[in-house]
Amino acid sequence: MKAMLPRDVAVGVSLIRASLQIGRWHESMAQGAEIRSERLTDGSAVADVRDVTLDCPSYKFAKSQMPIIDAQIHLWRTGDPNPPHRAAPYLVEDAIRGMDEAGVDGAILHPPLSWDPESNEQAVEAVLAYPKRFAILGNPPLDKPDSRALIATCKERPGMLGLRFYFNKPHNRTWPTDGTLDWLWPAAEKAELPTALLAGDWLPLLGQIADRHPGLKLIVDHMGALRGAKGDAAFPSMKELTALARYPNVAVKLTGGPFYADDAYPFKSLHKHYRAMYDAFGPRRLFWGTDITKMPCSWRQCVTHFQEIDWIPEADKKLIMGDAICDWIGWKR
Repeated sequence: MKAMLPRDVAVGVSLIRASLQIGRWHESMAQGAEIRSERLTDGSAVADVRDVTLDCPSYKFAKSQMPIIDAQIHLWRTGDPNPPHRAAPYLVEDAIRGMDEAGVDGAILHPPLSWDPESNEQAVEAVLAYPKRFAILGNPPLDKPDSRALIATCKERPGMLGLRFYFNKPHNRTWPTDGTLDWLWPAAEKAELPTALLAGDWLPLLGQIADRHPGLKLIVDHMGALRGAKGDAAFPSMKELTALARYPNVAVKLTGGPFYADDAYPFKSLHKHYRAMYDAFGPRRLFWGTDITKMPCSWRQCVTHFQEIDWIPEADKKLIMGDAICDWIGWKR
């Protein structure tokens, strides 16, 4: 027979039951955790509350009924990360722990080759260890004699489903615009490699690439936002970005949102920018994510600030927060 709960705890448990009945899984789990740690002291009462909060062996929060896939994270062991990323290495164990705590089912790895030359290898190791949790948009070097061969054979590597490049160093900043990469776009198209690009400075050119290579799936990183800016100042190219929606082979990563907000959680200053992209691209070409190692908030808050947007239908959130990116890059989890 179960022990009787104190009145205040019983009320709390009743509230959790009601919350679960209307589908508010994550909120109820958070409330349950508070009751366990702050109110309950005897073992039988703890057992009762655990019964209410369901079986959740590895997540601090109950798993959502929708699969949640983070469209961009980095792993690295060595090097000096670009600010504002954390300075310490970020290993696969760190990522798994953070994902479990936040209720994130999977993540797309973007090897930060500019500061860790071995990060592609680390990403492959992560996929081999956790094939259901990670896939990779690889970052092979583009200025080596074997670069073309690496692109052609990229998908032969475990977990490699596409490419991701950023050109923010003095030696490569002009590559997208000076013809250096003219060979890459047809090569990636032929190899059927979806390609993500930090292209906020050259969005019109990305549109030209999309037009010339309709079989090449392109992804604009970080909403095309201005690095380091906050609030409206972070989105000076929104009209150029939404104009790209005319090309069916262009999608956008809604990554890094809280980093660009000029207000506190739940970062409602982002909503009008999210809305502009949602109206232009629709839910099948928008991919939620974090770039967690530079976020000003917890991974969990990155999840919930988007889940709690009331003007996006739940079916569309399911696409944006996981299904759409898996479809776009061909990740069959």
